[in-house]
Amino acid sequence: MTQVWTIILVLGAATYLVRLSFLGLVGDRPLPAWLIRHLRYTAVAVLPGLVAPLVLWPEATGGAPDPARLAAAAVTLGVGLWRKSVLWAMGAGAATLYAGLALTGWATG
Repeated sequence: MTQVWTIILVLGAATYLVRLSFLGLVGDRPLPAWLIRHLRYTAVAVLPGLVAPLVLWPEATGGAPDPARLAAAAVTLGVGLWRKSVLWAMGAGAATLYAGLALTGWATG
């Protein structure tokens, strides 16, 4: 039990120090233009990294890609590019995933 709490405290301190480096030490000064330019792409880089494994190797199918998830990802990307709206893209992708799962029988498990 001591080992778990030690890990939690060390990770908490490390997270605090990472945030302090940006907010506490540099927070009152303007950041360089090159750093701001790179930080703008952080969310764009992280989101596909979180979503891609869920689409390509979903746990629900035992790690095998299935047509419903691939179609939902394609529709989400297409609607996002077309409408320039995250909400429209998410809604279209969710509807496509639900319809695809219902048609292929994955929803009934």
